Amino acid sequence: MAAQTISPNEFKSVVDGGNFKLVDVRTPAEFQSTHVRGAVNVPLDQVSPDSVPQPVEGKPLYIICQKGGRGSQACDQLTAAGLENVVNVEGGTTACEQAGLPLVHGKKTMSLERQVRIAAGSLVLLGIGLYFVHPAFLALSAFVGAGLVFAGVTDTCGMGMLLARMPWNQACGDGSCSTKAAKAA
Repeated sequence: MAAQTISPNEFKSVVDGGNFKLVDVRTPAEFQSTHVRGAVNVPLDQVSPDSVPQPVEGKPLYIICQKGGRGSQACDQLTAAGLENVVNVEGGTTACEQAGLPLVHGKKTMSLERQVRIAAGSLVLLGIGLYFVHPAFLALSAFVGAGLVFAGVTDTCGMGMLLARMPWNQACGDGSCSTKAAKAA
């Protein structure tokens, strides 16, 4: 079942009305860089009914990411775990910024999507370059290509999940993100 969605313009009226719960499922570093005011960070790999704040009674729990894909995955996980009335903010933080929602800006970081493109491209080039050392290294490029096809078909990126766990994607100096902050909310 596809996750329920709300457009950024509809969500803007929710934000203007106040009294809502919004969970940002991007990495802590992405969250620290820019997020919608009022959001709590719970990275996608930590999303569970126990890790997210309880929604305001009678209102949905809103989920957001960068462009909508990870938010949809989080909604599916929470719905499958029994949480009802979970709504993905369509287009993510990027669309909310374009719609004029209030954002909090912090230290600029590189998006996870960009990190995946850099890592995949580097591994393909490395495999091709090492081909001159031994032809078997061409398998590295083939493996990365197969992984990209799998990611496109399933909308699940193993390299992205791995990179999300790297130390540079865990930076959160102001204490506003993490599962602990979500439980306190």
